[in-house]
Amino acid sequence: MPGECTQTQRGARPIFAAVVSRIALLLLRSFLAPFAVTLPVALFVLDMQFLWVYADDLIGKGLEPLVIAELMVYASARLVNLALPLAILMAAIMGIGKLAERNELTAMKSAGMPLIRILRPLTVCMVLISIGAFQFSNVVWPLANLKFRALLYSVTQKRPTLHLEPGVFYTGIEGFAIRADAVEADGTLIDVLIHDHREAETGASRVIRAARGRMDQTPHRLVLTLEDGRSYEEDLELGDRRAERIHPHVTTRFKRNTLEIDLASLDFSQVDEGLFQRVHEMMTVSELEVAMDSLQRDADARRADVLAYGYRSNALFSDSLSTAHVRPERLTVGLGAAQRRLAYDTARDACRNARQGILNALEDARIRERARDRHAVEWHRKFFLGTSCLLLFFIGAPLGAILRKGGLGLPTLFAIGVFLIYYIVSIVGEQLIRSEVVPPAVGMWMSTAVLLPIALLLTRAAMQDAHVLFALRRPSFAAFTLRKRPPS
Repeated sequence: MPGECTQTQRGARPIFAAVVSRIALLLLRSFLAPFAVTLPVALFVLDMQFLWVYADDLIGKGLEPLVIAELMVYASARLVNLALPLAILMAAIMGIGKLAERNELTAMKSAGMPLIRILRPLTVCMVLISIGAFQFSNVVWPLANLKFRALLYSVTQKRPTLHLEPGVFYTGIEGFAIRADAVEADGTLIDVLIHDHREAETGASRVIRAARGRMDQTPHRLVLTLEDGRSYEEDLELGDRRAERIHPHVTTRFKRNTLEIDLASLDFSQVDEGLFQRVHEMMTVSELEVAMDSLQRDADARRADVLAYGYRSNALFSDSLSTAHVRPERLTVGLGAAQRRLAYDTARDACRNARQGILNALEDARIRERARDRHAVEWHRKFFLGTSCLLLFFIGAPLGAILRKGGLGLPTLFAIGVFLIYYIVSIVGEQLIRSEVVPPAVGMWMSTAVLLPIALLLTRAAMQDAHVLFALRRPSFAAFTLRKRPPS
């Protein structure tokens, strides 16, 4: 009999392992499928917000589609810190809620598997995602910030493409202002007015007015063919004094005149990325630690200089007035009134200069400490992304088990509510850091401290088989109550 029991147990182990593996695949498929959908959707929504903010800087500049696509890729990489936690939260609620809605989660619990064990495969998956999120924030995030800042600066500095509107001066070409009262379909310009300010620093300018004109644009030049017009050009008068100048000008009439304008100012050129490499958003964890240590040493050195200066000044003051019985006015005996006033003024200026020097040194130390705090915020942000992903999963998974609803309706509503709490508390924490109310370690982890008790309470409630019962009490709205299942 013992041998038969042993053989039975050995035969049951492969069956149990196969069941566990099938359950793990079911859970992973239930989570990863909505996650693969919600992450691109969240990135798309955030990218649309980015386009809305920078629309004025992108429209009308004749940018190549590849430049805009590259900018969007870098912007998407910068928005992963918001899109990834939201996608994980929604996927956890939708995946576990769908399993609970189809009673598959109940069947697993009936087989003797507690909720924590059921979620073990997803927990391992989330640990791997959190590690990947840390590596992303440490390696890809600084590179994406560097590329994005450099490319966005180049795009915003690019002048708009040449597009004349009737009755409006176009000033996109450096040194020129061009206006036409009407622009016909074939490119003919009516009543053209051109202000040439290329030599404005010398005081010379030229104004050209023509009845008609035609505009032909090449990749690097603009050729304006003008007909029936006049040109007004001022004389420089470089050798005369300003009061003696009579401001003569030369007037020229022409039947046909050709004006060539260089369009180099409209060309797109990308700025050197080296200008942005020392910004704290473009640093890795090791680089941030070196920068923070250097800034703290500089601040301590400035304060040490102030203390050393104070000790030297006090020693000099005590040595100069070692005789306490001598009154201050006795020190100026033998000096005239003007010399006594000069001595007082010199002493007062010396005190003011010393006080201002001390204040400047202390302010310089505070500036370096504020820069250290900004670097510390980025240092904590590297670890914060992975931790927030894991925390929001342990909020979303129990919440899905409690709601017992899948799909995009109710899970999306609860996910947005929880994410708003997470986002608002995170923003408040960063604002408190900037206001120097709390240190970076407290402000950056404030949202974690707020959401961690919620995650523990929801996990405990889900382990005790709590669920939400929906009942239509009134035709106008639905009310819900949180109840626990009676023991079987």
